[in-house]
Amino acid sequence: MNNSRLLFAAFLIFVLGGSALFAQQLPDVARIQAAYQKTEVQIPMRDGVKLYAIIYTPRDTSQKWPIMLKRTPYSSAPYGTEYSPQIGPSALMEDQKYIFVSQDVRGRFMSEGKYNNMRPNVDDEKVVDESSDTYDTVEWLVKRVRNNNGKVGMWGISYPGFYCTAALPNHHPALVASSPQAPISDFFFDDFHHHGAYLLSYLTATNTFGYQHVGPTSQKWYPEVRPDSRDAWTFYMNLGSLKNADRLFVRGNEFWQQLTEHPNYDSFWQKRRILPHLRNIKTNTLVVGGLFDAEDLYGPFNTYREIEENNDGNFNAMVMGPWEHGEWSRRGEGDKIYTVGKLGFESGLQDFYQSKIEAPFFAHFLKGEGAAPDFEALVYDTGAREWKKFAQWPPAEASRVKRYFGADKKLTVDAPAAGAQEAGAFSEFISDPMNPVPYRDRADITLRFTPREFMTDDQRFASARNDVLVFQSEPLTEPITLTGEVLSHLRVSTSQSAADWMVKLIDVYPDDHPFVAGSQPGLNFGGFEQLVRSEVIRGRFREGYETPKPFVPNEVTTVDLPLQGVCHTYKKGHRIMIHVQSTMFPYIDRNPQKYVPNVFEADDSDFTAATHRVYHNATDASWIEMTVSK
Repeated sequence: MNNSRLLFAAFLIFVLGGSALFAQQLPDVARIQAAYQKTEVQIPMRDGVKLYAIIYTPRDTSQKWPIMLKRTPYSSAPYGTEYSPQIGPSALMEDQKYIFVSQDVRGRFMSEGKYNNMRPNVDDEKVVDESSDTYDTVEWLVKRVRNNNGKVGMWGISYPGFYCTAALPNHHPALVASSPQAPISDFFFDDFHHHGAYLLSYLTATNTFGYQHVGPTSQKWYPEVRPDSRDAWTFYMNLGSLKNADRLFVRGNEFWQQLTEHPNYDSFWQKRRILPHLRNIKTNTLVVGGLFDAEDLYGPFNTYREIEENNDGNFNAMVMGPWEHGEWSRRGEGDKIYTVGKLGFESGLQDFYQSKIEAPFFAHFLKGEGAAPDFEALVYDTGAREWKKFAQWPPAEASRVKRYFGADKKLTVDAPAAGAQEAGAFSEFISDPMNPVPYRDRADITLRFTPREFMTDDQRFASARNDVLVFQSEPLTEPITLTGEVLSHLRVSTSQSAADWMVKLIDVYPDDHPFVAGSQPGLNFGGFEQLVRSEVIRGRFREGYETPKPFVPNEVTTVDLPLQGVCHTYKKGHRIMIHVQSTMFPYIDRNPQKYVPNVFEADDSDFTAATHRVYHNATDASWIEMTVSK
C-alpha cells in the first residue's frame, strides 16, 4: 500500500471513530499500518547489554494506552520499515488499541548478549536472568514510551510463554497482568522430555536453540536439519541409536551437547525449573493451555498450580480448551468447527476465547474496563463437548477412584481377589525395538516437528497389536466425568534391564455411535477408540529422576506414572479403556531395553527385544486412579 492510500485509510478510520468493523475489512498489514506507528529501539539492561524491541504505538493519541509486551527467542521480525500483520494476541485487541512491544530476548536475533536456553532464575539483582531483563525492559518502556498509562501486560505462547512466567519473580510493579500460554516450565517434563524419555520428534528442532549468534542479526544464523527421507518412520528407523544423531548437527551445537551430557534430572535441569520461583507474585495471571497439546501440557497445569498455592493478593485463573499447541490464537476461524486430528469438536472456540476471555482479562486489569473473569478454572469437557467453570482446580467435590487391571482384558471396579488363578496373575507382551508400536496409524505418520494431530486418534490400530496390553471396562450404565490428574500404578517386570512404560487413557464409543460433526468425512465412529490422554516414563527413573536404576530381570517392581489433567465425560454406553505399551515410535525414542548409563550413548547393538509383564493379582495389583466429579 502506497503512502497516499495509507493516509486515506488512516483518515477513514479516524472519521469513523476507529471503527473495528472497517479496520477488519482492510488487509492485515494495512490495518496495522493505518492504526499504529512503528519504532525500533535498543533497551539497555543493568549489565550494559542492549536488547532490541519493536514498538507499535497507536496513532490515536486521544488517551493513554497500556503496554502489551511479548518477549521471544523466535525473532520480532519484520525488521526495518516493514509492518507485521499481527502485533497482538488477537485482531480484536489490536483494534481495541494497546502499545504493542515485541522484544528479542538476550542473545537472539537483533539483541546483544549470550543466549542461555531456559535461563535459570537467580534471586540476586546483580545477576541477570529473564526476570531482571523483563524488569529493566518494563522500567525503560513506562518511562520513555509516550502516551502510556503506566500499566504493562505480557503474553506469549510456548517458549514466549516461559518468558511470561520467568518475568513473575521479582517483577516490576507496573507488570499488572500476564498470560503465560502453553508455557514451558521444566525441560525434563515439557517438550524435549516426558518423565525422562526423550521425544524423538524434537530432534530436528535442536538446532534452533543450539548455536550462539556472533552478534545482532536480522537473519537466521543456525543451520537446518535436512532429513534424507520425507518418510518419518524410515528416517528415524534408519537413524538408529541417538548416538548416530551427531551426524545431523553442525559441530558446536550447545543444546544437543547439553541434552546428551545430562540424561538425568541433575542440577543442570533442576536450576532451569521456573516453578519453585513463583512466589510473592502480585501480577494478575491468566494461564492458558490446550488439553490436546502434545508439546506443553505439563507447563500450564503446573504453572497455574504453583501460582495458586503459593501466592495471595493476585488474581490467578486457568483456561484449558480442546486445542492443540497454541491453536486458541488462530484468527479468522469464525463458526468453523474446530478439529483435532480427524475428530471434530465445536465451532467458534477460538473466537470465544479471544473475545470473551483474553481481551476482557487484559481490558480489566490494564484499562479498568469490565470485570475480571468469573471463574478460577475454565476447562473444556472433551467428552461432553462443552465448557465448564470451576471455583478451583481440581474441583473441591471431586473424589479419587480406582479401576483395576484384570485377566481377560478387564478393567474393573473391584480389586483382584485373593486366590486368583495363577494363569490370570499377569499379562505379558514382547517389546521389540526393531518393530515398535507406531504412535498413530502408519498411514498417518508424517515427518514434521513435534506431531500434534495424534492426540485424539482412533486407537484401534494399536489395540490390534500383540505388543499392546488392553484393559477395558463394561459399557457404562451412567456417565462418569474425570476432572483432574490421572495416575497409573503398574506392577511390572521385564526380562531385560531397561524399559519404557506408556499408558493411554481411551474413550471407546458404542458400536452404534453416529458420525461426529466436523470430523473427517467417512470416519466410522462405531467402536471408535478416542485417545484422551497418554504419557510415558523412562523406567530407569521409577524411583527418582535424579538417580536412574536398572531393572532386575524378571523381578516385580512398581512404576507409577502420572498422566496430565483431563476434563472428560465418558457418556452412558461408552467404555473406559487403558493401553499399556513400551514404544510410541517415532514420537518417542526407542529404549534399548539393555541398561546403559546414558541412552544418548547407546550403540545400535544395545537394542534388544524383551518380555514385559504387567501384574494384576491380589499381591501385585495394577490400577488406574482417576479424579472424578460428582
